Amino acid sequence: SVKPGGIGSGPVSALWTEINRCGQNGDFTRALKAVNKILHENKDDVTALHCKIVCLIQNGGFKEALNVMNTHTKSLTSDMIGFEKAYCEYRLNRVEHALKTIQGIPEQTDKLKELYGQVLYRLERYDECLAVYKDMIRNSQDDYEEERKTNLSAVLAAQSTWESTSAEDLGLPESSYELCYNAACFLIGQGQLSQGMQKLQKAEELCRKSLAEDSDVTEEDVDAELAIIHSQMAYVMQLQGRTEDALQLYNQVIKLKPSDVGLLAVTANNIITINKDQNVFDSKKKVKLTSAEGVEHKLATKQLQAIEINKALLAMYTNQADQCNKMLASLQTQNPGHPRPVLIKVAQLCREKQHNKAIELLQVLCPPDTFISAICGHVTKACDILKSIEEIKYKPGMLSALVTMYTHEEDIDSAIDVFTQAIQYYQSEQPGSAIHLSLVREAANCKLKYGRKKEATSDLEQLWKQNTNDVHTLAQLISAYSLVDQDKAKALSKHLPSPDTMSFNVDVDELENSHGATYIRKKAAKVVGESQPKEPGPEDVKKKKKKKKGKLPKNYDPKSTPDPERWLPMRERSYYRGKKKGKRKEQVGRGTQGATSGASAELDASKSASSPPTSPRPGSGTGTATATSNAVPPRQQKPAAAGATRKKAPQKKKKGGKGGW
Repeated sequence: SVKPGGIGSGPVSALWTEINRCGQNGDFTRALKAVNKILHENKDDVTALHCKIVCLIQNGGFKEALNVMNTHTKSLTSDMIGFEKAYCEYRLNRVEHALKTIQGIPEQTDKLKELYGQVLYRLERYDECLAVYKDMIRNSQDDYEEERKTNLSAVLAAQSTWESTSAEDLGLPESSYELCYNAACFLIGQGQLSQGMQKLQKAEELCRKSLAEDSDVTEEDVDAELAIIHSQMAYVMQLQGRTEDALQLYNQVIKLKPSDVGLLAVTANNIITINKDQNVFDSKKKVKLTSAEGVEHKLATKQLQAIEINKALLAMYTNQADQCNKMLASLQTQNPGHPRPVLIKVAQLCREKQHNKAIELLQVLCPPDTFISAICGHVTKACDILKSIEEIKYKPGMLSALVTMYTHEEDIDSAIDVFTQAIQYYQSEQPGSAIHLSLVREAANCKLKYGRKKEATSDLEQLWKQNTNDVHTLAQLISAYSLVDQDKAKALSKHLPSPDTMSFNVDVDELENSHGATYIRKKAAKVVGESQPKEPGPEDVKKKKKKKKGKLPKNYDPKSTPDPERWLPMRERSYYRGKKKGKRKEQVGRGTQGATSGASAELDASKSASSPPTSPRPGSGTGTATATSNAVPPRQQKPAAAGATRKKAPQKKKKGGKGGW
């Protein structure tokens, strides 16, 4: 409702009455028409101008409302329309301008503080934002407490995900699925993936339960609301190494076509990280979703960085060198200290066989000797330098690179030693974690691959004790013990499932007649019109054919022994002496016309001294070819995590709904 000032009698009074009624009913389009009629009579009416701004904001006309404010700056002071101006700038993504407008307002009301918190969140100034929400929760008592707690939990989740400092756990309740989802994001940012997945499952249950109470909500509406939760679940699966499950869930989210462009961009980006240099056609389709309009206003800076880096990698994999170089130049301008664009540039130069330029570019990195040694072929030296970097010594990517290089050099002992040190580190720091168990499994597989079965038994036993139902690991363990300790192998074989439990209900006939069978048993064709098989009679019995005697040659002598070499060709027999050649007279008429046989020797070039060749013989060149090695491209950028859910800033005289991440 509005408080009209200076209302007289007559039509103007009736217009103000209509504006009040429309404001209470939420019909701001009709109210705007009445306000325009009043302004037509008095264009400087301050109350009418204020009402017009409110009506435009409620109808989404933020630019028009801002134009009205800028046009009437003399009559509309910052005390009167400061909040409305800051809100319009915020909704038009002019966040810096909104911050200046808020800071210029002397009186900080509750609604202005709400907007101030939203602006600080968008600017990623999380510490200041956290202080604002804490103050509001402590000093306000109204119906918006749960919304403020949701926004506070979103700030904590953002700190945990995007900042290196450990965020503070304030012990917020999980009464709504938004609060539960934000708590899951907080745990995921701290690296507690299993606990984060449990929170996400709880958030899904709360979401379904809350939406089930509304009879107007369809199943499609439920799936759309759950899309952000499912995308975050897939992100956790991807971090845990369950890429197939993650990819299936990501594609389900894409098929829903959610209206949130930020969610679509993050989901598409994570699919691209799973595809890597494979399935490039699918990645080129998905990359379009990351460039939708408004994405830059929905995502955090690190999310946008990850998307741009993956775009450059995709351009490199698809041999779009010019496009890749343009993207890398832009990334280096925006993030001068980020090493990943430099690494991608090096990989691109190596694909173009420009190794000298790649080495020069690598010298800007620290430590440069590592990469130069790897490119120049000094793999062992590169491994020693890599192991000396304590910050990334036990990272999965570093361990993978070290094992790959050592096995390439056939130094299996060093490769196994890398696994041993890493397992000992995670045994003390994160025992039983997903990365710890995956390292134990990879170490066992490496030892089995290179015949170190005795050394692999300890790793396999550790894995089997973690999950005694894992038949595959048990079979590997029995196989390893069979060559080392047969008694132990027999004892372990008792834990194998019985043949009855392992048997499958398989129809052999159906399996043989299936499309994929290599041999199909043919069935006898049915004879039409005969219900009973016909008894074989004497005429049906096949007569045996008599063997004919071979014919003997006419001059055959049974008393003489046959020639043992009679089956060999005449030229290959031991007594073959060749054909008799008589003396041939010199043949007349051979050679050129009028030539005699005496001149034939002079004309025979084979009997004369051979002249030196005029061209060099094959293989006599002086140049030598230099072997080149392809540099390993940098690892794929880690997938971007979905952000936390927040509430929108409250609109004037209207409760705000849920906002973006």
